[in-house]
Amino acid sequence: MSMEAPAALRQEVPTRPRLDMAELFRRYGLQSATAIMALVLWIILAVGASGTWLQFDIYSSLMSTVPLTGIIALTLTLLVIAREIDLSFGSVMALGTWVFMSVHQPWLGLLAGLAAGIGAGLLNGVIVVRFGIPSLIATIGTWFFWAGIVVYGTGGNGAGTEFASGSVTRLVTGRIGGYVPAEAVWMLGVAIVLWFVLNRSRFGAHVYLVGDNDQSARMMGVRTDRVRVILFALVGLSAAFAGIASTLEANYFWPTVGSGAMLPTVATVFLGGTSIFGGRGTIFGTVVAAYVIGAIEPGIVSLDLTGLLTQVIYGAVIVLALLVQAFVLRRAQR
Repeated sequence: MSMEAPAALRQEVPTRPRLDMAELFRRYGLQSATAIMALVLWIILAVGASGTWLQFDIYSSLMSTVPLTGIIALTLTLLVIAREIDLSFGSVMALGTWVFMSVHQPWLGLLAGLAAGIGAGLLNGVIVVRFGIPSLIATIGTWFFWAGIVVYGTGGNGAGTEFASGSVTRLVTGRIGGYVPAEAVWMLGVAIVLWFVLNRSRFGAHVYLVGDNDQSARMMGVRTDRVRVILFALVGLSAAFAGIASTLEANYFWPTVGSGAMLPTVATVFLGGTSIFGGRGTIFGTVVAAYVIGAIEPGIVSLDLTGLLTQVIYGAVIVLALLVQAFVLRRAQR
């Protein structure tokens, strides 16, 4: 007796879908490369400066400094996925902190500072969406505008943060268990929330759709203008929070706070695999890239190299990340 199944039955057996390696390479190629780079960098630093990189102190320091730009980079990742960019976040850091300091009441000042950041972000969004001005140009303009407002309003003078030395400081920049900086917990929390928003919500799907093809997104009923405005507001909120956290960590407010944040933040976004062409990017890649970028300057110092190389490396990282993105995109299209 033949044991062969009838042809009709054989045709009903479902076949497993073939793994699309090109698609996997397109989506996760740069993120994987960033994770490998992080591991290689850590090995180099651990071997070359073991007295520094095999001790907890350096990691505690990184957990208090990296989140200041990392939180902004996380929200900026969503905006770049939507094929927009905001370069004004450095001056919004100063704006939010100035409002916080001006209120001179910790909790009310914190809320007012965050509201100021949201307002600045909404303004960026309205300028870009309603007037059709490219976001790169619009946010360079608002960058100088807000920076000038803060310097003029303060007369270029700084101030201490003694009035906020209580619960607000502990909440934003305290030490959990006496060791773990609160900023690291804030960054972790923001990363988790944004991961769920980007990967498990309708809004996250809309962000990818807007960046991949704006016209198609509109035809599918996505309110693309609203998506963009919300993303600009999120960047403004995160920038204000980072500015306040930076000031509370230093116990002093300078009107130029945030002036050096642009290079490491932008480098983090692109090194993390977010495409400048929109439609692609991950929260995981940005988190890993934030600590890679954050380790560059202390790594240079620990290896007894000149600190003047820091900006050179930041610039090289941005260019290389963009080149790798172009390479990954071309390989995926073959």
